[in-house]
Amino acid sequence: MTSTKPPLWVWVLLVSAVFGVSSAGTLLQQIELDPLLKASYRLQLTAFVLLPLAVMQWCQQSSEIKAQMFEKRTLLILGLSGLALAMHFGAWVASLKYTTLTHSLLFVTAHPLIVVAGMFAFGMFLAGVRQPTQRELFGAVIGFAGAALTLLDEGTQQGDNTVTLLGDSLALLGALTVVGYIVCGRMLRAWMPIFLYAFPVTFLAAVLLLPASMLLEPDFATYGVFGWLDGSFFLWFLALALIAGLLGHTGLNTCLKYFSPLVISAC
Repeated sequence: MTSTKPPLWVWVLLVSAVFGVSSAGTLLQQIELDPLLKASYRLQLTAFVLLPLAVMQWCQQSSEIKAQMFEKRTLLILGLSGLALAMHFGAWVASLKYTTLTHSLLFVTAHPLIVVAGMFAFGMFLAGVRQPTQRELFGAVIGFAGAALTLLDEGTQQGDNTVTLLGDSLALLGALTVVGYIVCGRMLRAWMPIFLYAFPVTFLAAVLLLPASMLLEPDFATYGVFGWLDGSFFLWFLALALIAGLLGHTGLNTCLKYFSPLVISAC
Protein backbone atom coordinates (compact mmCIF):
# COMPACT_ATOMS: atom_id res chain seq x y z
CA MET A 1 0.00 0.00 0.00
CA THR A 2 1.07 3.59 -0.57
CA SER A 3 2.28 5.37 2.52
CA THR A 4 0.70 8.76 3.27
CA LYS A 5 4.15 10.09 4.09
CA PRO A 6 7.01 8.44 2.18
CA PRO A 7 10.12 7.80 4.29
CA LEU A 8 13.22 9.93 3.77
CA TRP A 9 15.11 7.21 1.88
CA VAL A 10 12.38 7.19 -0.79
CA TRP A 11 12.88 10.91 -1.44
CA VAL A 12 16.65 10.37 -1.69
CA LEU A 13 16.09 7.48 -4.09
CA LEU A 14 13.66 9.56 -6.17
CA VAL A 15 16.22 12.35 -6.63
CA SER A 16 18.94 9.81 -7.47
CA ALA A 17 16.65 8.01 -9.93
CA VAL A 18 15.85 11.26 -11.72
CA PHE A 19 19.59 11.86 -12.09
CA GLY A 20 19.98 8.32 -13.43
CA VAL A 21 17.30 8.53 -16.12
CA SER A 22 18.47 12.02 -17.09
CA SER A 23 21.89 10.65 -18.05
CA ALA A 24 20.50 8.27 -20.67
CA GLY A 25 20.19 10.71 -23.57
CA THR A 26 23.79 11.87 -23.38
CA LEU A 27 25.12 8.32 -22.94
CA LEU A 28 23.09 6.97 -25.86
CA GLN A 29 24.43 9.65 -28.18
CA GLN A 30 27.96 8.31 -27.62
CA ILE A 31 27.06 5.01 -29.29
CA GLU A 32 26.99 4.83 -33.10
CA LEU A 33 24.36 2.17 -33.77
CA ASP A 34 20.92 1.95 -35.33
CA PRO A 35 18.32 3.07 -32.75
CA LEU A 36 16.20 -0.07 -32.23
CA LEU A 37 19.29 -2.24 -31.84
CA LYS A 38 20.81 0.31 -29.48
CA ALA A 39 17.64 0.31 -27.38
CA SER A 40 17.59 -3.50 -27.23
CA TYR A 41 21.24 -3.70 -26.17
CA ARG A 42 20.66 -1.12 -23.44
CA LEU A 43 17.74 -3.16 -22.07
CA GLN A 44 19.54 -6.51 -22.48
CA LEU A 45 22.46 -5.50 -20.31
CA THR A 46 20.12 -3.92 -17.76
CA ALA A 47 18.22 -7.24 -17.60
CA PHE A 48 21.49 -9.13 -17.00
CA VAL A 49 22.29 -6.76 -14.13
CA LEU A 50 18.81 -7.28 -12.66
CA LEU A 51 18.79 -11.09 -13.04
CA PRO A 52 20.84 -12.08 -9.95
CA LEU A 53 18.90 -9.59 -7.84
CA ALA A 54 15.62 -11.06 -9.10
CA VAL A 55 16.78 -14.63 -8.35
CA MET A 56 17.80 -13.62 -4.84
CA GLN A 57 14.47 -11.90 -4.26
CA TRP A 58 12.53 -14.88 -5.66
CA CYS A 59 14.17 -17.20 -3.13
CA GLN A 60 13.01 -14.94 -0.30
CA GLN A 61 9.32 -14.90 -1.29
CA SER A 62 6.44 -16.82 0.22
CA SER A 63 4.58 -19.44 -1.78
CA GLU A 64 1.61 -17.05 -2.01
CA ILE A 65 3.67 -14.35 -3.76
CA LYS A 66 5.24 -16.92 -6.09
CA ALA A 67 1.81 -18.24 -7.05
CA GLN A 68 0.50 -14.72 -7.60
CA MET A 69 3.39 -14.03 -9.98
CA PHE A 70 1.97 -16.61 -12.41
CA GLU A 71 -1.66 -15.57 -12.28
CA LYS A 72 -3.16 -14.66 -15.66
CA ARG A 73 -3.80 -11.05 -14.64
CA THR A 74 -0.22 -10.61 -13.42
CA LEU A 75 1.29 -12.08 -16.59
CA LEU A 76 -0.95 -9.88 -18.73
CA ILE A 77 0.10 -6.69 -16.94
CA LEU A 78 3.77 -7.72 -17.07
CA GLY A 79 3.40 -8.33 -20.81
CA LEU A 80 1.73 -4.97 -21.40
CA SER A 81 4.41 -3.24 -19.33
CA GLY A 82 7.18 -4.91 -21.36
CA LEU A 83 5.49 -3.93 -24.63
CA ALA A 84 5.07 -0.33 -23.45
CA LEU A 85 8.72 -0.19 -22.36
CA ALA A 86 9.90 -1.57 -25.72
CA MET A 87 7.81 1.00 -27.61
CA HIS A 88 9.04 3.77 -25.32
CA PHE A 89 12.71 3.01 -25.84
CA GLY A 90 12.33 2.22 -29.53
CA ALA A 91 10.56 5.51 -30.24
CA TRP A 92 12.70 7.65 -27.96
CA VAL A 93 16.10 6.31 -29.05
CA ALA A 94 15.00 6.67 -32.68
CA SER A 95 14.04 10.29 -31.98
CA LEU A 96 17.65 11.04 -31.01
CA LYS A 97 18.58 10.29 -34.64
CA TYR A 98 15.99 12.64 -36.14
CA THR A 99 15.92 15.63 -33.80
CA THR A 100 18.14 17.44 -31.33
CA LEU A 101 18.83 16.11 -27.83
CA THR A 102 17.08 19.14 -26.33
CA HIS A 103 13.88 18.57 -28.31
CA SER A 104 13.97 14.82 -27.73
CA LEU A 105 14.25 15.23 -23.96
CA LEU A 106 11.59 17.95 -23.94
CA PHE A 107 8.98 15.80 -25.68
CA VAL A 108 9.83 12.44 -24.10
CA THR A 109 9.42 14.00 -20.65
CA ALA A 110 5.97 15.37 -21.56
CA HIS A 111 4.31 12.33 -19.97
CA PRO A 112 2.90 14.33 -17.01
CA LEU A 113 0.79 16.22 -19.56
CA ILE A 114 -0.41 12.92 -21.02
CA VAL A 115 -1.24 11.60 -17.54
CA VAL A 116 -3.33 14.70 -16.76
CA ALA A 117 -5.08 14.51 -20.15
CA GLY A 118 -5.80 10.82 -19.55
CA MET A 119 -7.18 11.51 -16.07
CA PHE A 120 -9.47 14.17 -17.54
CA ALA A 121 -10.68 11.96 -20.42
CA PHE A 122 -11.16 8.72 -18.50
CA GLY A 123 -12.46 10.48 -15.40
CA MET A 124 -15.53 11.58 -17.34
CA PHE A 125 -16.53 8.01 -18.17
CA LEU A 126 -14.99 5.67 -15.58
CA ALA A 127 -15.82 5.63 -11.89
CA GLY A 128 -12.83 5.62 -9.58
CA VAL A 129 -10.56 7.65 -11.88
CA ARG A 130 -9.64 10.92 -10.18
CA GLN A 131 -10.32 14.07 -12.17
CA PRO A 132 -7.31 16.42 -12.34
CA THR A 133 -7.45 19.55 -10.22
CA GLN A 134 -7.77 22.99 -11.80
CA ARG A 135 -4.08 23.64 -11.17
CA GLU A 136 -3.12 20.36 -12.84
CA LEU A 137 -5.31 21.20 -15.86
CA PHE A 138 -3.90 24.72 -16.05
CA GLY A 139 -0.35 23.37 -15.93
CA ALA A 140 -1.14 20.81 -18.64
CA VAL A 141 -2.63 23.48 -20.93
CA ILE A 142 0.50 25.62 -20.52
CA GLY A 143 2.66 22.57 -21.18
CA PHE A 144 0.81 21.63 -24.38
CA ALA A 145 0.97 25.24 -25.56
CA GLY A 146 4.71 25.31 -24.94
CA ALA A 147 5.17 22.03 -26.82
CA ALA A 148 3.19 23.43 -29.77
CA LEU A 149 5.38 26.54 -29.86
CA THR A 150 8.49 24.37 -29.75
CA LEU A 151 7.40 22.67 -32.99
CA LEU A 152 8.02 26.01 -34.72
CA ASP A 153 11.76 25.32 -34.30
CA GLU A 154 11.64 22.76 -37.13
CA GLY A 155 14.85 22.98 -39.16
CA THR A 156 16.94 24.40 -36.30
CA GLN A 157 20.44 22.91 -36.09
CA GLN A 158 22.09 21.75 -32.84
CA GLY A 159 25.45 20.08 -33.28
CA ASP A 160 25.09 17.37 -35.93
CA ASN A 161 21.32 17.09 -35.47
CA THR A 162 18.45 19.05 -36.97
CA VAL A 163 14.99 19.51 -35.45
CA THR A 164 12.39 17.58 -37.47
CA LEU A 165 8.69 16.90 -36.98
CA LEU A 166 9.40 13.15 -37.26
CA GLY A 167 11.97 13.24 -34.47
CA ASP A 168 9.77 15.31 -32.17
CA SER A 169 6.80 13.01 -32.89
CA LEU A 170 8.85 9.92 -32.05
CA ALA A 171 9.90 11.50 -28.74
CA LEU A 172 6.26 12.31 -27.97
CA LEU A 173 5.33 8.69 -28.78
CA GLY A 174 8.01 7.69 -26.27
CA ALA A 175 6.26 9.85 -23.67
CA LEU A 176 2.87 8.35 -24.48
CA THR A 177 4.04 4.75 -24.18
CA VAL A 178 6.01 5.29 -20.97
CA VAL A 179 2.73 6.29 -19.30
CA GLY A 180 1.50 2.73 -19.89
CA TYR A 181 4.71 1.41 -18.37
CA ILE A 182 4.29 3.62 -15.29
CA VAL A 183 0.62 2.69 -14.83
CA CYS A 184 1.40 -1.05 -15.09
CA GLY A 185 4.18 -0.61 -12.57
CA ARG A 186 1.84 1.16 -10.19
CA MET A 187 -0.64 -1.73 -10.42
CA LEU A 188 1.90 -4.45 -9.67
CA ARG A 189 4.32 -2.69 -7.34
CA ALA A 190 1.62 -2.52 -4.64
CA TRP A 191 2.55 -6.14 -3.84
CA MET A 192 5.27 -7.33 -6.22
CA PRO A 193 8.93 -7.03 -5.10
CA ILE A 194 10.89 -4.56 -7.21
CA PHE A 195 13.36 -6.88 -8.97
CA LEU A 196 10.70 -9.51 -9.67
CA TYR A 197 8.86 -6.77 -11.54
CA ALA A 198 11.80 -5.00 -13.20
CA PHE A 199 13.63 -8.06 -14.58
CA PRO A 200 10.88 -9.73 -16.66
CA VAL A 201 9.60 -6.40 -17.98
CA THR A 202 13.07 -5.23 -19.01
CA PHE A 203 13.98 -8.61 -20.52
CA LEU A 204 10.74 -8.78 -22.51
CA ALA A 205 11.22 -5.25 -23.85
CA ALA A 206 14.76 -6.12 -24.98
CA VAL A 207 13.53 -9.27 -26.75
CA LEU A 208 10.65 -7.47 -28.50
CA LEU A 209 13.01 -4.90 -30.01
CA LEU A 210 15.28 -7.52 -31.61
CA PRO A 211 12.98 -8.72 -34.44
CA ALA A 212 12.08 -5.11 -35.23
CA SER A 213 15.77 -4.28 -35.56
CA MET A 214 16.44 -7.44 -37.59
CA LEU A 215 13.75 -6.45 -40.11
CA LEU A 216 14.48 -2.73 -40.32
CA GLU A 217 18.13 -2.02 -39.49
CA PRO A 218 21.37 -3.00 -41.29
CA ASP A 219 23.47 -2.94 -38.10
CA PHE A 220 21.76 -6.11 -36.84
CA ALA A 221 23.47 -8.17 -39.56
CA THR A 222 26.84 -6.80 -38.43
CA TYR A 223 26.56 -7.04 -34.64
CA GLY A 224 23.86 -9.66 -34.01
CA VAL A 225 21.92 -10.31 -30.81
CA PHE A 226 24.69 -9.67 -28.28
CA GLY A 227 26.54 -6.82 -29.96
CA TRP A 228 26.79 -4.95 -26.67
CA LEU A 229 29.70 -7.29 -25.85
CA ASP A 230 31.77 -5.49 -28.51
CA GLY A 231 34.62 -3.66 -26.79
CA SER A 232 33.80 -0.35 -28.46
CA PHE A 233 30.28 -0.36 -26.99
CA PHE A 234 30.43 -2.34 -23.77
CA LEU A 235 31.43 0.38 -21.29
CA TRP A 236 28.76 2.77 -22.61
CA PHE A 237 26.06 0.11 -22.32
CA LEU A 238 27.31 -0.87 -18.86
CA ALA A 239 27.02 2.76 -17.75
CA LEU A 240 23.50 2.86 -19.18
CA ALA A 241 22.57 -0.37 -17.39
CA LEU A 242 23.91 0.73 -14.00
CA ILE A 243 23.10 4.45 -14.00
CA ALA A 244 20.04 4.87 -16.25
CA GLY A 245 18.70 1.34 -15.76
CA LEU A 246 19.38 0.10 -12.23
CA LEU A 247 19.53 3.49 -10.49
CA GLY A 248 17.13 5.34 -12.80
CA HIS A 249 14.26 3.16 -14.00
CA THR A 250 14.43 0.61 -11.18
CA GLY A 251 14.65 3.45 -8.67
CA LEU A 252 11.52 5.08 -10.09
CA ASN A 253 9.71 1.73 -10.04
CA THR A 254 10.63 1.37 -6.38
CA CYS A 255 9.17 4.82 -5.68
CA LEU A 256 5.90 3.83 -7.41
CA LYS A 257 5.00 1.98 -4.22
CA TYR A 258 4.96 5.32 -2.39
CA PHE A 259 3.97 7.91 -5.02
CA SER A 260 1.21 8.22 -7.62
CA PRO A 261 2.01 7.83 -11.35
CA LEU A 262 1.45 11.59 -11.79
CA VAL A 263 4.15 12.41 -9.23
CA ILE A 264 6.59 9.91 -10.77
CA SER A 265 5.90 11.13 -14.31
CA ALA A 266 6.38 14.75 -13.24
CA CYS A 267 9.89 13.86 -12.11
